[in-house]
Amino acid sequence: MFTGLIEEIGKVTGITSIPGGKRIKIKASKVLEDLAVDHSIAVLGVCLTVVQVDDTGFTVEAVGETLKKSSLANLKNNTLVNLERALRPSNRLGGHLVQGHVNGLGVVSQLDKRGEYWYLEIKLPSVLTRYVIPEGSIAIDGVSLTIAHLHNNRAGFSVIPYTFKNTIISNYRIGQKVNIEIDFLARYVEKFIADKNLSGKDETFSQQWFKKLGF
Repeated sequence: MFTGLIEEIGKVTGITSIPGGKRIKIKASKVLEDLAVDHSIAVLGVCLTVVQVDDTGFTVEAVGETLKKSSLANLKNNTLVNLERALRPSNRLGGHLVQGHVNGLGVVSQLDKRGEYWYLEIKLPSVLTRYVIPEGSIAIDGVSLTIAHLHNNRAGFSVIPYTFKNTIISNYRIGQKVNIEIDFLARYVEKFIADKNLSGKDETFSQQWFKKLGF
């Protein structure tokens, strides 16, 4: 689990093919502090497992399904990537709960400076638009952002200077594909409502209802 608050911008320094996927070497410094083999780390918002660590960086492996659903398939040497280590139970939750499971690819449609802030607009996959609302949370390449404007399948965000400077948002170009992870709670609510409609039962959030679910 992650927070969507980027700790460091890393750089891809090597990509090799492995059976069913790719091994990716990333140059980093800050996240190496307590990073170890088998730890989880979010790379561009994708939860990956560390397979090697040295003094200059770490190596992760991405399997075929992960490459298919995310922008990791397009990584090249010298590509900059957002990095975040897994959340500790004792950490402050400054962003929102992010799983590191990419739901789809969005496209950067606008990036303009507006005073001290930047306005970022992302074209979302139509299949994901039902899960987002104005002032709701969403992760873009692992960055926790609040939706300021929503029109059809275009979501707009006000990006503060710190976030712009300390993530790869400053390198975005129009037409660039980005990893999208919606708030997973929205999907749970959708399934609950769908199951309730299918059952035809008028169940409410009562003490008996929670006991039935095992709480």
